[in-house]
This record gives sequence, structure tokens and C-alpha cells, in this order.
Amino acid sequence: MKNYTRLLAYIKPYLGLFGLAIICIILASGANLYLPWIIKDMIDKVLAERDMEMLNVISVSIVVVFAFRGFFYYWQSYLVSHIGQRVVVDVREVMFRKFQRMPMAYFDKHQTGETMSFLTNDVNAIQSALVDNLIDMFTEGAILIGSIGMMLYLDWKLTLLTLVTVPLVGSAMRIFGKKIKSTGTVIQEKLADITSLLQESISSIRVVKSFVREDYEIDRFRVENELNFKATMDNVRLTSLLTPTVEFLAAVAVTFIVWFGGYEVVNGIMSAGALVAFLTYAVNLANPVKRLSRIYGKIQKAMAAIDRIFAVLDLPETVNDKPDAIVLPKVHGRVKVEGVTFSYDGVHNALEDVTFDVAPGQMIAFVGPSGAGKSTIANLIPRFYDVSAGSITIDDHDIRDVTVHSLREQIGIVPQETLLFSTTVMENIRYGRLDATDDEVIAAAKAANADKFIRELPDGYQTQIGERGLNLSGGQRQRMAIARAMLKNPQILILDEATSALDTESEKIVQAALDDLMVGRTSFVIAHRLSTIFAADKIFVIDRGRVCESGTHKELLELGGVYSNLYNIQFSSL
Repeated sequence: MKNYTRLLAYIKPYLGLFGLAIICIILASGANLYLPWIIKDMIDKVLAERDMEMLNVISVSIVVVFAFRGFFYYWQSYLVSHIGQRVVVDVREVMFRKFQRMPMAYFDKHQTGETMSFLTNDVNAIQSALVDNLIDMFTEGAILIGSIGMMLYLDWKLTLLTLVTVPLVGSAMRIFGKKIKSTGTVIQEKLADITSLLQESISSIRVVKSFVREDYEIDRFRVENELNFKATMDNVRLTSLLTPTVEFLAAVAVTFIVWFGGYEVVNGIMSAGALVAFLTYAVNLANPVKRLSRIYGKIQKAMAAIDRIFAVLDLPETVNDKPDAIVLPKVHGRVKVEGVTFSYDGVHNALEDVTFDVAPGQMIAFVGPSGAGKSTIANLIPRFYDVSAGSITIDDHDIRDVTVHSLREQIGIVPQETLLFSTTVMENIRYGRLDATDDEVIAAAKAANADKFIRELPDGYQTQIGERGLNLSGGQRQRMAIARAMLKNPQILILDEATSALDTESEKIVQAALDDLMVGRTSFVIAHRLSTIFAADKIFVIDRGRVCESGTHKELLELGGVYSNLYNIQFSSL
């Protein structure tokens, strides 16, 4: 229960409300404990002694007790639900913060759907464990303790005889609990698989339909859904078996009470009313035990989700600030890469001993075959990953010695595939600098050659963009990405094949915007189309993770090596 204890630590900010909720639970439970005493007085005084005054007192007290119980039951439910929901909100926020801080390497290894499952399925399981089950656990626990107290008061010998079955109940709950938790883990994993499949299939719906693979996707979903069903039924089988086991043990205890209590009544040691009250408390004792066994089963199932959540929260954040990291001052843009080696998996090197020096304001291009390591260099400069060996410095500051935030604030990136958010055009561009005014956003759009097509949209800059901007063309999305980068106004710019997916006409428009964007900035351009980098100050040819050639376009053509071969392949038909 270590992780459950960690989860309960999230209640700490709400301890005042929690204490009030406990008081309400105890008072509401106390009202339940008074009812068997009313039955005792009804039998021993009203029926046996024909006491009308006691009958009147009992009648009034029943109404008062139920009103009292209803009042405190409302507040116990409201307060515990409020605390539980707040804790769920807090845990979900902590999880989201954790994912925002996780390095890119984590997302390379985990599907989006799996990550989403942590924030949905697993957090929802916590909600059940904390809200419904926590209320029931404290309520039934209070009734259990109160019933034992009243039973001890009525007849301590009979109470001790009854409690003989408690160790047996505890053992049954412990044995079943381990198995229920194990099946709960499988359920959460299968739910994560279903969420991953859903995200993958729905996000790729165009591909699914273009290859007419609807039935194939349905079959995939059916298999995962069936596996989840089997895992759930295994859990249901165990929880269903736990309850009758506990009920049987409770029946054994009741049998002891009936025989021994009846013996004491026959011999005048105990009154009939006291025995009926004792039996009622015993039932009150049995019901909480039965319900607590169910709650225990549900909590064990939820423990699987709790364990998964804390396993993520305990993951190391490999790319983070050093304790003595400084804020990177406004840079001029000198970038030095010295002896850099990098591996994604710790086994195979994506880069080996890469070294180059870039002066402020230079345009640097990286070319080479797919998988050669061009994008890896671009990912290392903003510290999406940390180098395995060597160093990268900006204005003589090692990027590992400055805060990640101050580093990335001064780097602008225009990727090949622009991802836009489901909000307005204005807010998508403003993402580059959140405090920008509307006029500054429009100015950036004009500089990126995007203002004209934006004004032609149904609501202009206030047009709501669909998911990932799919209702815009590739060229339009790229120009919005350029406008976003212009608004950020970084001194270092990374263009990762920003025009490779565009048609010729769109490429010309976007390239003109990129040329304006690169003026006065240190720019790193990854390109397949060599026509976009003829004017580069220096071109680095990357092959198998190494710089095999470098120079200007003219120098590399004269060299007659890899670059010259790439050039001839692209322009041989012209």
C-alpha cells in the first residue's frame, strides 16, 4: 500500500475539510448505532413492561435520529467527494506537468494513446478509489468500530467469541487482494492498448480509408476489446468470490451468537431485548465487513492504476536544468559543435565525432541521405536530447550549463510538418510569443506572406482551425509556422526540411518568407531540395553520422564527392 499512502499525501492541502468530513461520518454512523438500542428498549420496556412513556420517547427519537443522520450523511458525501475530486484534479495536473517535462526520448518509445491513457483511464481509477471507496471505507469502518464497542458493552464474552472469525476474514482479504491487484494491472494495460489503438486508427483515418482497411481496423479493435473483456472478467470472478467467502465467515460468527446468546437468555444472564440488540449490532458488524471486502477489492484494482501513475512520476527527467544552471543571456548566434557523439538507444551511434563552428548570422545547411543524422543535429541544438559525448556551445556557453527555458526561448524551429492547435489563426500565430498584441501578430503574418490568405478565411484571423489545421493547405500551414517563428524573433533558427512537402508554387511563396526570416539570424537548414541551399554560407554533408564534406555549393561541386553526386541525381533531368 506504499503508493496508496503516497496518493493519500495529496489530501494534505485539504486536511481541514477532511477532518470535518470524518466528524460527519462518525456522527452519521453514530445515528445508525443508536437504532439497535431503540429495538432493545422496545422489547425490554415497551413490550415487556407496557411502558407508554418509553414508546412515545422511542417514536420521537426515531424521527430525530433519521433527520440527524440525513444531515450529516449529506455533508460527509459532499465533503469527501469535494476532497476526492480536488485530489484527482491535482494528480492529473501533476501527471500533465510530468509529461511536459519528459524528454523527447520518452515520447519516441511510447505511443500517444498510451500516454493519454495515464491521464484518462488511470486517473479515473484513482477517482473511484478516492471518492466512492474512501467514503464507504470510512463509513463502514466507523460502523464496524462502533458496533464492536456496543457489543462489548452488552456482553464482552459473546463479543470475543464473535471476533474469533476476524483473523480468517483478514487472511481471505489478503489472499484475494493480491490476485485482484494483479488482474487490475492487466486491465489497466489493456485499456492503454485500446486507447493507443483508437488514437492511432482515428488520427490515421485518411490512410485507413484510402487503403480500404476499415474491416482490418475493426478486427484489430475487436481483438483488443476481447482481451480487455477477459481481463475484466478475471477480476470480476475474484471479487465475486471474495464477498461470499467473507459472508460465510460472518455467518459462522452469527451462529455462535445465536447459540451462546440464546443460552444466556434461557439462563437469565441476558435479556431478550439485549440479545436482539446484540444480534442487530452483529449484523451491523457483518455488513461492514462484507462491504469493506468489496471496497478492498476495488482499491486493489485501483492500485494497479496508482502504481502505473507513480511509475511515470518516478521516471528520471534526463534533460533538465543543473542545480547551478544560469539564464542564457541574449545571444549573438555563434554555435560551436565539438566532438559530438550521440546515440538514441545507447548502442548504435546516430552521430560520431561531429565538429563545426558557425559564426553569428551565417546560414548553414545540412544535406545527406535519409537517416544520415541531419535531424539529429537539429534536435541536439535546442537540447531535445543531450549529447553522449562532446559539447555544443552558444556564444561560448555550454548548452548544458544554461536553463532549458532560456535556451529554447532564443531558438526558433520551423518543422517539415507544421502542427497547429484547434483554436483561432490569431492564437496559433501568437503561440510564438504569448504577450504579442494583435497588431504584432498581423505584422508577423504579413512578413510570412500569410496575411492575404488569412483574410480570405471565413472569419479572418478569428477563424477556428480544425484539428492539426487539416482544413488548410500545406503551404498555408507552413506560412503560419513561419509567422509564429517571426513573432518569436529568435536569434537562432532551425528549418527542418520546411519546404520538402510543398508543391512548386507553394514552395516559392514559403521560400521567399523563409529568406526574409533568416536575415540577420544564425540559421540551420536541413534540406533534400538542394535548390533551397545554393546561397548557404556553408554546407555540411552528413553521411552515416559523420561530416564527410563541407564547403560552399560551388566548392562542393568542384570536389566531386557525395554532394556533387546528390546534385547530379536531382538535376540530371534538367
